[in-house]
Amino acid sequence: MGIIQPNQNKKDRGTVNYQNIASNRLLMIFTRNPELGKCKTRLAAKVGDQSALDIYKFLLAHTAQFTKDVNAAKEVWYSDEIWENDHWSNTVYQKKLQSGADLGVRMANAFQGGFESGFQKIIIIGSDMYDLSKADLEHAFDQLDKSDFVIGPAEDGGYYLLGMKSFKAEPFRNKNWGTQTVLTDTLQDLEKENIHLLAVKNDVDFYEDIKDIKAFQPYLKNI
Repeated sequence: MGIIQPNQNKKDRGTVNYQNIASNRLLMIFTRNPELGKCKTRLAAKVGDQSALDIYKFLLAHTAQFTKDVNAAKEVWYSDEIWENDHWSNTVYQKKLQSGADLGVRMANAFQGGFESGFQKIIIIGSDMYDLSKADLEHAFDQLDKSDFVIGPAEDGGYYLLGMKSFKAEPFRNKNWGTQTVLTDTLQDLEKENIHLLAVKNDVDFYEDIKDIKAFQPYLKNI
C-alpha cells in the first residue's frame, strides 16, 4: 500500500499562471499557520509564545523575500488553512493545503502532485530558515542537472532542503520526524542513488539557534 493520500486540489488557492513560467522547476515551501501558541513551541519555552510568534512571522517574511524571484514555479503549502492575505503574494505563489497523517505523507503528496503536473525538478524547504538564500536555492536546482537527489543537511540531524527529479516514496516512510535520525535514515534510503549534499546549515528551533544573531535581537530584549 502506498503512503499517498487523496489529492485535495479543491482547497488550493492562487492566481499564478504556470504557463507564464518558462521553467520545469518547482519550489515548494511548507509552512505552519502563524498563530499564538502553535508555532515554534520549543523556542517559545524560552522566549514566550508572543516572542516566538513574532520571530516566526519575521522568518516567514524573510523566506518570502528570498524565494519570490527564484527561477521556478512556487507553491506555499499551509498546515491548517489557506490564508489569502499574508506574506505570500497570490501572484507569486500558488497556495495549497497539506494533507496526510504525518510530515512524510504530506511531503510525499506534494511531490507526487508536482510531478503529475509536469515539473521535472522539485525542491521542498521549510519557511523558517534564516541561513538560506536565493543563491542557495538556485544552486540546489542546478545540482539536479547532475544528480537525481539534492539534500541540505541541518545541524540538528534533519534536513532543510530536499530535491528530486522523479518521485521516490522511501524517503518519506518510517521516519521519526523532528529527530536527529532523519537525515541518516533518508541517506540510507537513497544509498544507491546519485545524491548531492549541500552545505550544512542551522535551522531555528531553539533560543540557542538565534541568541547571537543580530537580526533577532529586537525579539529577545526581555530574555
